[in-house]
Amino acid sequence: MPNKEGDFSEKLFLLFLCLCAVFTLMQISFFIILRMATSPLIPVSRLSGPSVVVRTPELPKCDSCSDLKNKLQAYYKESKEKGWLHDDWANYRGIQKTAPMTEEAPSAPGGIEVDYSETNIQVAGVDEADIVKTDGKYIYTVSKNTLTISEAYPPEQAKLLSKIELSSGSSPNEIFIDDDNLLVFGRRNYYHYYPEMGWMEEEVPEIYPYPYPNNLTFVEIYNVSDRQNPILKRKLEFAGNYLSSRKIDNYVYFVLNSYPDYRIFEKGTFIDKNRRDWPMSPTGGEIKGLVPVYRDLKGKEINKEKEFKPLVKCSEISYIEPINDACYISVIGLPIDNYIKEPAKKVILGSSQNIYASLKNLYIANARYQYSRGFLGEIIDKLEEPREKTEIYKFSLDKDKIQYLTKGEVPGTILNQFSMDEYNSYFRIATTKHLLIGQNQTSNNIYILDTNLKKVSSIENIAPGEKIYSVRFMGPKAYLVTFKKLDPFFTLDLSNPKKPKILGKLKIPGYSDYLHPYDENHIIGIGKETTEEKGWGVVDLGIKMALFDVSDFNNPREMYKVRIGDRGTQSPIIQDHKAFLFDKEKNLLVIPVLVAEISQERKADPDLSPHASGDYVFQGSYVYDISLDKGFVLKGRVTHYESDEIFKKSGDYFSGDNLNIKRNLYIDNYLYSISDGKILINSLNDLSEKGKIEL
Repeated sequence: MPNKEGDFSEKLFLLFLCLCAVFTLMQISFFIILRMATSPLIPVSRLSGPSVVVRTPELPKCDSCSDLKNKLQAYYKESKEKGWLHDDWANYRGIQKTAPMTEEAPSAPGGIEVDYSETNIQVAGVDEADIVKTDGKYIYTVSKNTLTISEAYPPEQAKLLSKIELSSGSSPNEIFIDDDNLLVFGRRNYYHYYPEMGWMEEEVPEIYPYPYPNNLTFVEIYNVSDRQNPILKRKLEFAGNYLSSRKIDNYVYFVLNSYPDYRIFEKGTFIDKNRRDWPMSPTGGEIKGLVPVYRDLKGKEINKEKEFKPLVKCSEISYIEPINDACYISVIGLPIDNYIKEPAKKVILGSSQNIYASLKNLYIANARYQYSRGFLGEIIDKLEEPREKTEIYKFSLDKDKIQYLTKGEVPGTILNQFSMDEYNSYFRIATTKHLLIGQNQTSNNIYILDTNLKKVSSIENIAPGEKIYSVRFMGPKAYLVTFKKLDPFFTLDLSNPKKPKILGKLKIPGYSDYLHPYDENHIIGIGKETTEEKGWGVVDLGIKMALFDVSDFNNPREMYKVRIGDRGTQSPIIQDHKAFLFDKEKNLLVIPVLVAEISQERKADPDLSPHASGDYVFQGSYVYDISLDKGFVLKGRVTHYESDEIFKKSGDYFSGDNLNIKRNLYIDNYLYSISDGKILINSLNDLSEKGKIEL
């Protein structure tokens, strides 16, 4: 006989479960709708696709300074209320450091026909600033607050010609050389203390500005026709942080991140009574601290004080709706050989972190993150991916004409400048997207955008669970290295921009942080060797260099590899491609290395941790003969240290002193290694010492 009471209880229980499910779905829907409605940085509709762009050759501009201030203040107020005010208001973005095979070297000054290396750059014809430059006869360096010029060739005439000590508080970053003109980028800090701020005592803002630093980027141009007596011909100072630069022919283009003084958006009256003016406070009726400012000193006024003035008028500042940054991207261009021409300037509201430049276009990339805040946000994060994307701003470059063209965006974030490339008017970009849910928490992607930065095609979800360690675009081909436990080296065919495809994959231990073309069918990779230890996971070992054969694009293979040192070994090339010296015709490859080694006695200890690092034993240049027949053959090592005492005294960290080799270059058949303290000259035949210059 049926148990009616049991059936009723079972139905009641099922009804209860259904009601709970409905209630849960309603909560989830409510949270999602709330999240969409309160998205702090980007409306959800703007994130629906990989690239959502409207071509806007003429961006809207602010009507006045009051209009600009109101727009920024609205963003600032909303940011504070919703708790997603981030580092735009407290810090500046860091400097991004910037490749390819050296072109035929021009004649050195004085008409001497000599072969010499140039800065390792990314795009032929687009020079990149560096801490060391040569023109085939002279070597120019910057370090700490010093600029030096040395006669380098021939070695028997090598000597220091001039040394310029920059003013206190000035730090040179990098330089360009063009014939008899030397351009220096650097940073200066100004500090202003509370008594000068002009705040009414009863109206002190919540954030107590004491002291308040103002970062200034300086650009100094020297005439060095007389290398023993360089003459400062022009000095420009800009409020903001230097990001990076490029030189095309005689024009230098650089990008700054600038910020308004956030105190003008706080409660209180910002007054000028009884205080000295300061660089962030332009005069002439502008709202003080609102727009980027600069000053340009030249001619007879080169060593005089001069008032700062707005970089552009408020009505010349462009913006893109919705406003997602209360800061400025400034793109500035000026000829290195003209000391009086007014700089070309373009300023828009936005942020920048990396740049890529072709011969005609500049691309500025900025990572945009949006993570949840609060309890509701944490629940939603379990249901969807975090919103992270890369925004790309495109500008055209034509001497003194800088024009904003358009803006695009793709999911994920880039690694560095080599994640971007322009080829046949298409823009290619590689990103890693981070997820919060699922077993694989990362995915990697290649996007191809048209001239308007609209998406044409993509390859998504490459190597799930791994992240990009290096990228290299080479015409219709691309190479991609991802890593988690092994190094998948991918070969990609981009010859049809509408149908890109992965053709080959090679899995090997270790990974490459930098990829460099040996020739059309071979790639050099530099990174770290790794091993997987049971119970410990993947462990980094020493520096690894590999030569890949990609002549069969579907089946890449590792031809040769070499390892330098043990765990703890470092090279600046891991972060800075400009430290890499390679010349195929000379079979030459040189890298600076700090070597750490684990003694045989320690290696024999069964209790030695797989994560144990070696002791530092050497800092200097490893010089290789590289060829397709023999791979990497070590010719020898060059160091500026005359004894190993400094290594014996080192502990877990080694900072060294001013004798750490940072760059290598060649002139004719001589290798020049450069540290802050000296330039050492060695024969490329046998590495015998041929001279030195004390800096």
